[in-house]
Amino acid sequence: MNSVIIENISKSYGDVLAVDDVSLTIEKGEIFGFIGPDGAGKTSLFRMLTTLLIPDKGNATVEGFDIVKDYKKIRSAVGYMPGRFSLYQDLTVEENLHFFAAVFGTTIQENYNLIKDIYVMLEPFKNRKAGKLSGGMKQKLALCCALIHKPKILFLDEPTTGVDPVSRNEFWDMLGNLRKEGITIVVSTPYMDEANKCDRIALMQKGKIMETDYLKNIISRFPRKLFAVKSDGMFVLLNELREYQFANSVFSFGDSLHYSDSRENVTKDNILEYLNTKNHGNISIEEIEPNIEDCFMDLMNK
Repeated sequence: MNSVIIENISKSYGDVLAVDDVSLTIEKGEIFGFIGPDGAGKTSLFRMLTTLLIPDKGNATVEGFDIVKDYKKIRSAVGYMPGRFSLYQDLTVEENLHFFAAVFGTTIQENYNLIKDIYVMLEPFKNRKAGKLSGGMKQKLALCCALIHKPKILFLDEPTTGVDPVSRNEFWDMLGNLRKEGITIVVSTPYMDEANKCDRIALMQKGKIMETDYLKNIISRFPRKLFAVKSDGMFVLLNELREYQFANSVFSFGDSLHYSDSRENVTKDNILEYLNTKNHGNISIEEIEPNIEDCFMDLMNK
């Protein structure tokens, strides 16, 4: 059963097409991730699904409610955590929670079981003003406020941007626990490594969905052999591989270059033979399995 159905939604700001004819479905109870860089259209799409923006064309339903006609019902059914911290910074942790509970006609006590695993980490700071919290603690408070009315679906717009790696891992552990409560979780992120924490993902760029599927299925469709290439002169190596007549793509990944070739049956010896003519020292070439970043770059090239 579907929690979200999106049909040909578009949104423009003047001459800028932010969301371009997007269609997809999100199943109940899954963690669904929109993966893409800044400017991909993720935030605009989230704001339409949470009834903060009206689409220029197309339509969508969230928990069976139309995002234009049934906006009041949707606002009661969803929890929304925007990318920028938007709670009242001059209120304490506890005051923010009481306020958002009151807005939705509930109390902290009524839904405490839903937030208790998160709130225990905040409780020592319950009398501290929200503006004085660390990035990770602000993130936890925002999540508690988004959950306090027991929503059926959570929209989290880049929730781990700007927080430390430990807080990022803690946050995803919390989302895994919330999924067990039957809550559908929709996350946007620019971090490609977070794709493997989602059930399904949509790769998004320039307002378009390039591909939607399970991570392993997207990776399995990478169309070429992929090689990790190193040498003593990495900058020169990058340029010379890009000039190679058979090069399909060359990108920097960590301490190596990820290289794909236009030939179907290429071997690392073929690449080594070319690089030996360029007088590189300590050349290393290994065939590797692609990751989600390789797939994203390949789809962008197309």
